[in-house]
Amino acid sequence: MSDNKQTSRLYPSRIDIPAEARSQIVVILNQTLAATLDLKTQTKQAHWNVKGTDFYQLHELFDEIAGELEEYVDMVAERVTALGGYAFGTARLAASNSILPEYPLDILDGKDHVTALADRFASYAKHIREAIAKTDDLGDADTADLYTEISRTIDKRLWFLEAHLQVAEIKAENGSATVKTPAAVR
Repeated sequence: MSDNKQTSRLYPSRIDIPAEARSQIVVILNQTLAATLDLKTQTKQAHWNVKGTDFYQLHELFDEIAGELEEYVDMVAERVTALGGYAFGTARLAASNSILPEYPLDILDGKDHVTALADRFASYAKHIREAIAKTDDLGDADTADLYTEISRTIDKRLWFLEAHLQVAEIKAENGSATVKTPAAVR
């Protein structure tokens, strides 16, 4: 975040987590808030602009994922304020403080959007797992639990995105061979 003193300021609270720990947790949460807002808008960018033979299913998938991210935006911002912090959640703050790279604006094909989103979901998932450990180390099991909830959904969504890419990757690794299903399974 641009101004650590600004992003870590606290308001009086009777919550029993020490102020120094809360201040550090608020900084972590505000970093997550920026990244979550950014990931949501990047997912909507893909939703609006996807083209190709898988248009409809990807259009719907991207919209569903963006809706889930919107819920996490609210949960993270509310946790900041519950700890006595100030949530920094404007679009400008998110853009300037996100850990994610800018979304490519020159892609249309569904596979390219899936790849771009999968890359960003992987980075975001790593950030979330690191936040679980940091907030737990700071003695805030509730925030660590919030991050754990987010982590489960993000990993599931990354799996959904990667599933669209894995057949092509398997074919590329094996020449043009396709994966055969055993006769017993058919």
